[in-house]
Parts: sequence; structure tokens; C-alpha cells
Amino acid sequence: MRQIVASVLLAALSFAAFAQSVAFGNKIIRVGDPVGRVFEVAGQPSRTVPVENKYGAKEAERMEYFLGNKTVLITVRDGKVSQVQEVF
Repeated sequence: MRQIVASVLLAALSFAAFAQSVAFGNKIIRVGDPVGRVFEVAGQPSRTVPVENKYGAKEAERMEYFLGNKTVLITVRDGKVSQVQEVF
């Protein structure tokens, strides 16, 4: 049973990589950067999705950038980057 759980967990982690920063060309976006820096470095996102709590209130905004073989998800909360995720 443990091997099954470990295998499923490993497979799930291989598809999404949480990071503290992501590179767009030769510029980097880090957790804590202001939202203006995201637009300056990465440009307009391919899609913007609101992040809601369990009551439906907007907590944050997720900007999605589709870049060929990967997707970069940048979550912005209170005007600053709170999470960076790369999905392959």
C-alpha cells in the first residue's frame, strides 16, 4: 500500500514544479515581486483566473503563461507574487 501511495505522490510531483522563481528569457520573477514587475518581464498573460476561497470570495489572481512545452502559473495576492509554478 505504501508503494502505491509513494508512486502516486511521485507521479503528481513530476507534473508540477513549485519554485521560488521563474525565468522569462534572461529576466527572473521571484516570489515577493510586485505585479508590475510580472507584466514588465513576462508581458500579458495568456489567461487570468481568479483564485477563490471556499465561500467564493476572490483571494488572489493566477496569471497563466502558455510557453510551448510548459505552462507557468503565477499567483498574485495583495499586489505581490505569492506563488510560482511550472507545469510540464
